[in-house]
Amino acid sequence: MRLALAQINSVVGDLDGNRDRVLARLEEAKGEGADLVLFPELVVTGYPPEDLLLRPSFVRAAERTLNEIARAARGVVALVGVPLLERDLFNACAVCAGGEVKARYRKRFLPNYGVFDEDRYFAPGNDLLLLEHGRTLVGPTICEDVWQPGPPATDLALAGAELIANISASPFHVGKDREREEMLVTRARDNACFLAFCNAVGGQDELVFDGHSLVLDDEGTVLARAPGFEECLLVVDVDPEEVFARRLSDVRRRALARERGTPQAEVVHVGSPQPSRDGRHVEPVVAEPLDDLEQMRLALELGLSDYVEKNGFREVVVGVSGGIDSALVAALATEALGPERVHCVSMPSQFSSEATRSDARRLAEGLGCPFTELPIEPIVEEFRATLAPVFGEREPDLTEENVQARTRGVLLMALSNKFGWLLVATGNKSELSVGYATLYGDMAGGFALLKDVFKTDVFRLARHLNERFEVARAGEAGAGSSAASQATPKREMIPQSIVDRAPSAELRADQLDEDSLPPYPALDRVLEAYVEQDRSREELTGDGFDRDVVDRAIAMIDRAEYKRRQAPPGVKLRPKAFGRDRRTPITNRWRD
Repeated sequence: MRLALAQINSVVGDLDGNRDRVLARLEEAKGEGADLVLFPELVVTGYPPEDLLLRPSFVRAAERTLNEIARAARGVVALVGVPLLERDLFNACAVCAGGEVKARYRKRFLPNYGVFDEDRYFAPGNDLLLLEHGRTLVGPTICEDVWQPGPPATDLALAGAELIANISASPFHVGKDREREEMLVTRARDNACFLAFCNAVGGQDELVFDGHSLVLDDEGTVLARAPGFEECLLVVDVDPEEVFARRLSDVRRRALARERGTPQAEVVHVGSPQPSRDGRHVEPVVAEPLDDLEQMRLALELGLSDYVEKNGFREVVVGVSGGIDSALVAALATEALGPERVHCVSMPSQFSSEATRSDARRLAEGLGCPFTELPIEPIVEEFRATLAPVFGEREPDLTEENVQARTRGVLLMALSNKFGWLLVATGNKSELSVGYATLYGDMAGGFALLKDVFKTDVFRLARHLNERFEVARAGEAGAGSSAASQATPKREMIPQSIVDRAPSAELRADQLDEDSLPPYPALDRVLEAYVEQDRSREELTGDGFDRDVVDRAIAMIDRAEYKRRQAPPGVKLRPKAFGRDRRTPITNRWRD
């Protein structure tokens, strides 16, 4: 049997566009001689469609779109994710063959944790469906169905399935591909089944889907692995009948069958495998796993580019201060969109040093981005004069610092409005966690790229970008003479002076972040434990965390929820991100 896994980047609500993407991949799969093609979960509507699913007109339109796809499924079997309205609403896998929808499988397990909210929309199915494809029995499942260690996978195996096909929209966080693959290997081994996992790819608001589709044999060996963070048609030849011979000696399976009985499954004949057009064996892709920093880079770039493209923007604007956060955002945006689409704007104040002003310009010039400098001091002075009669003799404090930040926000939003540029905010997760950010100032924007990136990871990513850039330049130089290679001067995407500089908001004289915050390495360790792992104050101090850092961090985190609720969306990178993952009440008197 020749499998094709269509790792597609669909767009929520774009039924016509998603249909065209599916049909294009379906034709490509036919050209490759595929017998069975898997498409991601809810590929027809995009995932997650959220409250669009509460509109009957949307669900009916999705059904019509599915029928258009099914008419093209001739000479091949296609598993297509779609909502199904049948007395209730189900998350379904449509089996398309012979120009029609032959059967539908309804998702059994509906995740309702983290970013998932499927109980809000769908009823659970209780199907056990087997597709008879030649002499092979294929059991379709959807995403969460195989994360569960028991049924439906175990029932499908007991009913005779040799291949479990799983269509999925599994959101990314760093390391998710490894966690998922380990789980799938276990399912393949435990059920003595081949397993094909087809995942979505692309950005949808805060979520990124990383792809990494997989085909495993019944011993958990990876037969094919799609690359991450890009569309792909993964084609592989498998022989699931090999499962039968190994099952003959699998006494565990027989014992389970005696205990539970053989589950009754609906069996639908969908055709027989066709010989490949040229008789050749396909050499499958087995993409190499990516390290954490490269995953973060690719996820951020994909999340930004898809947010820009899918929401109809052409260009973006970034306020560059000469600091590390804005430098990283500008560099990632340049990689994702191209330098001509990234506008860098420097807005120095009376507290901006010559070094940061110079570095902001150097950054933009090095990246090849358009650069503008708009000094804010005359505007800030007007604010001071206007407010002076009201403020009276009160000493300057945080208010005057925030006026500067909000002045910058007003200027950036004016540019966004005038030219249609998306304003990309530059704050990071460490700052957002403790409220070290100004509402309507540096928090202004349409997308917050580093919203789920701790400050320590900002530095790591900056160094990673520079190392990649230098390796690429060395490779280009190496294509010429060795003398030319040696003469090539070292350059960085982000000037080293920015990477080396101590972080500062530069809103008052000689200001450093560590005047107001614990050192970032210590702070980030506490934030990860308290925010992402929900560990208590007592647990943290008992495990040797600095008590002062813990007390200061927790107090700031709990006070800052109102700010986080007003932050723009941003790419989810970690297991628990602010927003969809972590939902804490603003009005809240509980203190750990």
